[in-house]
Amino acid sequence: MTELRAWTDGACSGNPGPGGWGVLMRALDGDRIVKERELHGGEPATTNNRMELMAAIAALEALSRPSPITITTDSAYVKNGVSTWIKGWKTNGWRTADRKPVKNVDLWQRLDEAQARHKVTWAWIKGHNGHPENERADELARTGMAPFK
Repeated sequence: MTELRAWTDGACSGNPGPGGWGVLMRALDGDRIVKERELHGGEPATTNNRMELMAAIAALEALSRPSPITITTDSAYVKNGVSTWIKGWKTNGWRTADRKPVKNVDLWQRLDEAQARHKVTWAWIKGHNGHPENERADELARTGMAPFK
């Protein structure tokens, strides 16, 4: 059975500053790579958190039909937000527990909509720790940022 996996990363030169996001997507049959796709993009003035969110959004929006997928991120912000905080934010009208507006609400809402079409398993990995797929996602994020530096 084919398994879909995506490794995502965001990068920013300055925070805020020029930023990029990258995604390495693979369809796997056991340990064998059946198909691989790389995505990247960027913005001239953004934050690291926005680029981390955009990477996850891009991975989900790249899927042409509802699919089970595991998304691995090195961003605790994305992992905790999508796994825990988002439920409360939605209940509170997109406000935090202390009633402040959620930062990056436009992207959180877009991510929420994108993941609703799929069966997503979220995983976290320590960044810049020699994990080949995470390192490739980081390279792609820097490629996405390059035109804006």
